[in-house]
Amino acid sequence: MTFWSYWYFHIPNFMLAALMYTLLGRMVLGLFVPADWDNYIWRFFRRMTDPYLGLVRSVTPSVLSHGVVMVFGVLWLMVARLGWFLALLRLGLAPVAGGQGS
Repeated sequence: MTFWSYWYFHIPNFMLAALMYTLLGRMVLGLFVPADWDNYIWRFFRRMTDPYLGLVRSVTPSVLSHGVVMVFGVLWLMVARLGWFLALLRLGLAPVAGGQGS
């Protein structure tokens, strides 16, 4: 089984994972640096995650703090990755470990 055999699973899953881990990195780094820090890594984290956080903010109650919205953002990405896998599994299109004879 190669990567390209299941590209339609791996590429969206990779993109969701990259966004999820970038958001986690922003959350952890945000514990140590000011929100207006001008470092290039911090700017990258913000540039990559701000559009997604805007979407999450639009569907969460406005009383929640920005930190809680980021936690919900990570949770929604985990749910999206699991949902993508389960949807493809149900359709018989997901990569599975082993096979016949395993």
